[in-house]
Amino acid sequence: MSEIDQSYPAADARLSGTIATFPPAGGTDARTGEAGLYRGRRLLVLLLNLLTIGGLIALMATILGSGGWTVGEGVMLACFALTLPWLSIGFWNALIGFAIYRFARDPAAFVTPQIALAGPDDPVTYRSAIAMTVRNEDPAYAIARLRTVQEDLDAAGLGERFDLHVLSDTDRDDIARQEDAAISAWRRAIGDPDGDARRVHYRRRTSNEGFKAGNVWEFVTRCGERYDLFLPFDADSLMSAAAIARMVRVMQANPRIGILQGLVVGMPSKSFFSRAFQFGMRHGMRSYTAGSAWWQGDCGPFWGHNAAIRTRPFRDHCALPTIPGRHVLAGDILSHDQVEAVLMRRAGYEVRVLAEEDESWEENPHTLPDFIKRDLRWCQGNMQYWWLLGLPGLKAMSRVQLALAILMYVGAPGWMAFLAIGAAHAFFPQTGAFPIGLGVALFATVVTMSLMPKLMGMLDVLLSRRQRRRYGGTLRVAAGSVAEIVSSALLAPVVSFAQARFILGLVAGRKMGWGAQRREGQALGWWESIRGLWPQTLFGLVLGAILALEVPAVLPWASPLLASFILAVPFAVLTASPAAGRLSTRFGLCDIPEDREPAPALAALEAKLAGR
Repeated sequence: MSEIDQSYPAADARLSGTIATFPPAGGTDARTGEAGLYRGRRLLVLLLNLLTIGGLIALMATILGSGGWTVGEGVMLACFALTLPWLSIGFWNALIGFAIYRFARDPAAFVTPQIALAGPDDPVTYRSAIAMTVRNEDPAYAIARLRTVQEDLDAAGLGERFDLHVLSDTDRDDIARQEDAAISAWRRAIGDPDGDARRVHYRRRTSNEGFKAGNVWEFVTRCGERYDLFLPFDADSLMSAAAIARMVRVMQANPRIGILQGLVVGMPSKSFFSRAFQFGMRHGMRSYTAGSAWWQGDCGPFWGHNAAIRTRPFRDHCALPTIPGRHVLAGDILSHDQVEAVLMRRAGYEVRVLAEEDESWEENPHTLPDFIKRDLRWCQGNMQYWWLLGLPGLKAMSRVQLALAILMYVGAPGWMAFLAIGAAHAFFPQTGAFPIGLGVALFATVVTMSLMPKLMGMLDVLLSRRQRRRYGGTLRVAAGSVAEIVSSALLAPVVSFAQARFILGLVAGRKMGWGAQRREGQALGWWESIRGLWPQTLFGLVLGAILALEVPAVLPWASPLLASFILAVPFAVLTASPAAGRLSTRFGLCDIPEDREPAPALAALEAKLAGR
């Protein structure tokens, strides 16, 4: 295990004068024991996943080979195997996380013991920056979030320890003028004479090198010596002062942590699409993150925002490489977050996660097309990781992290190829009886495994009286769970098809840009939905026709999949409908706790946006 350059704690001590007094995270013996603990956990998780994947492949091989093997069936088996690593890991992370939440007295401290070294009354001594990156965003929405954070910090008596930075890559002059006016008004409101920049800082780049990562990199190279920590925010980020202070205290108490990622949850929404999505994500992320943190340990995740980062180690060790060549994925890295995490770990610093909800929010896409656009941007960025798996000096666990980020999207073309080849096989006569019982068992197993993170999170809520009350009672949790599972069943195949089509496009040399995300809920027109989702609809109609003509006995089992493709357009329009959002809000369908009792920071933000 590489050691941290000891100049960093010294530099921190010069800035704050108090860092050296905090206890270290453990000596060499303690770190060796911890490394052995994580090695054992990782071997156990590896064994569980290998057995699970092997069992599923064996079951599928029995089904496909029941009448003898063809080349197509061999390809189908390979495609099926490609989908399994991500599926299996999610399954076991969910089960492990559920067990932790049910049986650990303090689940977050159980998976990340370092947080126990920080007390809630420890003084906040670090000097920190909260840096929000924006590009062509609505300034009223973005800056209102940062102003809310500033006011919450001031009310908590912590304002003097934090500066606020708006890092703009906006290339539209009209939006840039709005940004400048909003910043000037903000400065005057907090008493900066003549709008002088003391606590609130604004910088607009004239070009967009490196995209968001380049924006952050310019900030840390320019301001790295001024701050112990920085917290990167997206334009839709919001954190309470209490959540920020907790992260800072943990970083103060653990100088070996380079990145501390908080668990980010969705904000209340008026769109039924985002309400259903974040209801399921809220449950799935909790169990999944606790399970993964249990075995990933010091090689945890970084999601690019709502995290605390040690500034100078980030500046000195996390410069992103450039993907070489002239292919479509060459150039600047788009999905920068996980690469920065593995580089931080390579430097000897830990990357940890706070695996519990702690007043840290983001805004989710309001419509299916917006969700797909965001997902495909991530897909394009993650595909660049193929060229980074061989980076020198990375921890073995860090290489696994990069591989998992790739596998997150590689399974989609595997599923679509499996379906297409299976449909083509319907035209050829079967030489043996199809084992329907095994097919049904495999289908049920795969569906259950894919839903396991959400199911475990929902079960955890139902087993807790306090959590049930937060969500409005057992009936509301149950109704929301059913609605979300149906919505997810209609959503997942449509998104997988888009991913597969997009990856094929990357192979053909096509890529997409990285524009601003639409932040406000809007009705989705039928023509816009048709224009974006007609390939899924056509695929579903063709697949359904083939099955109906050649193997009608399969239709009952294939109907959920066919419904997803064929109903993609009306699903997108209806879930984005303001009427559907109003109905779900009125009846509390897919309510999250903040819908029923908004946190003070959320209430303050809502008041600002209502009065703008």
